[in-house]
Amino acid sequence: MPDVVELIGYLASALIVASLLMASVLRLRVVNLVGAIVFTTYGVLIGSPPVWLANGAIIIIDVYYLWRLLRDRSRKAYFEIVEADPSAPVLERFVAFHLDDISESQPDFDGIRDDHLAWFVLRDAVPVGAVLARRVGDVGHLDLDYVTPEHRDFTAGQILFGDAGVLRGAGFEQVSAHGTTAMHRRYLTRMGFAEQGDRWLRDVSGGGRGHPGDGAGGRGGSG
Repeated sequence: MPDVVELIGYLASALIVASLLMASVLRLRVVNLVGAIVFTTYGVLIGSPPVWLANGAIIIIDVYYLWRLLRDRSRKAYFEIVEADPSAPVLERFVAFHLDDISESQPDFDGIRDDHLAWFVLRDAVPVGAVLARRVGDVGHLDLDYVTPEHRDFTAGQILFGDAGVLRGAGFEQVSAHGTTAMHRRYLTRMGFAEQGDRWLRDVSGGGRGHPGDGAGGRGGSG
C-alpha cells in the first residue's frame, strides 16, 4: 500500500491533469492552484527543492492571474454587448460554428430568424457570444443566449440583464426563456429568472425579478 506522502503526490498529479481539462479559464486556474499547493506540500515532504520551488512559482502565477480574472469580473472591464444585424454573415457564421455547443444547452434552437433582435457579446472586441430575442409586446423572448464555455464564469450575463442593459434599452419590461436543459435552468436561476409554468421570466425594467408578463413563448438558450 502506498504511504500517505505518496498518496499526496498522486492527488497533486490528478489535480494538475484535471485542471487542463477545464474549458473555463477561471476553473482551470482554481484547480491548477489547488494542485500546485498540494504538489508544493509533496515536494516539501519528500525534501525535493526542484518540486516545491517549481510549484511554488506556479502558485504565484495562478494567484496573479486569478486576481486579474476576478478584478475584470468585478469591473466588467472586458465585456461589452453590441447590437448586430440578424442577417449579418459574421453572426450567421458564429452561430453555425458553435451550433454543436449551443445544442447541448438549448437543443431546440432552430436558427436565426428575420424578426430577431440580435446582439454580439464581445470580449476585447472579439465575439464570444450571441443573443437573439423576439419581441412579444413588452416582453423579449430569448431564442438564443449563448457565450462560449471559456467565458461563462464572467459577467456577460450581468451586463446583459442589468438595469442599464441592452434588453432594457430595447424597450423590454421583461424577458422570457424556456429552460429545456438542467444547464440552462441553472444559468437562468443565477441570472435572476423565476420559473412561471412552462417558461422562465425576469424583469429588466428595474422594478423586480421574475414577474409574469403577457405573451412570449418559444425557445431559450444559455449564456
